[in-house]
Amino acid sequence: MSHRADVVMITYRSAGYLHLSLPRLLETLGEHDRVWLWHNGDDEATIEALRPFVADARVHRYHHSRENVKLREPTSWLWRDSSARFVSKVDDDCLVAPGWLDTFTEAHDANPQFGVIGSWRHPPEDFRPELAARKIETFAGGHRLMRNLWVQGSGYLMPRALVDRHGTIGPEETFTDYCIRTARTGSVNGFYYPFVPEDHMDDPRSPHTLIRTDADLSARMPLSAAANGVSTVTEWTEQLRRSAAILQTASLDPRSYAGWRAKVRAGRRRLALLRGRPARW
Repeated sequence: MSHRADVVMITYRSAGYLHLSLPRLLETLGEHDRVWLWHNGDDEATIEALRPFVADARVHRYHHSRENVKLREPTSWLWRDSSARFVSKVDDDCLVAPGWLDTFTEAHDANPQFGVIGSWRHPPEDFRPELAARKIETFAGGHRLMRNLWVQGSGYLMPRALVDRHGTIGPEETFTDYCIRTARTGSVNGFYYPFVPEDHMDDPRSPHTLIRTDADLSARMPLSAAANGVSTVTEWTEQLRRSAAILQTASLDPRSYAGWRAKVRAGRRRLALLRGRPARW
């Protein structure tokens, strides 16, 4: 039996969301899709929340890392060991949309040039058609993308053939870097349009969020919030809004993210963090 998609969910101190995110992911699987679970750390509440699912027939593998190795190692574990046509990751604080795997698979089948295509995790208020219009393109089969060189690291679908071609995420790379690297060799990446929504529950605007106060943010501190130096709910919400705007305006020229241009962006980012302000892309 050939498998269509293998999806990894990486869990860490997420008991407050897992009762929503993992059942939803499992519900969206087709007959030939599988979930791989990787748990980081020893948070007992999260381990207990995972326990009923470890023996689920739809869960292909479960790995427990006592150390919090974050995202790269578990993602590479799936990409390297999977035998499925497509690979993916869904974050433990995200709710994927029903039918997302079917929609993305159909788009890939009709367009072999597609690389990494993704769900959209921002609320409707963050979409600005006047910005995004120039990046929305129609492809074979009537499938449309809001093209971007990278997508978010949750709710995407990527042919495993890209791993054969490009390897896994490098030791100094982010998932964003990896997506851009595939784009340099011709992969067409972007967000399926009309958007396939993904509820990012760590967004303070989500109806399911556990981040309502600055203390909540400090206790949970999403990786991207920490990376951008935010410390309040207001700053975190603004960072998310800014991220959505960047995705709708970012250059489609891979040269914009290499060489001196990349160094200028990195310098601006470091300066913003030193000044105690949320960093821009």
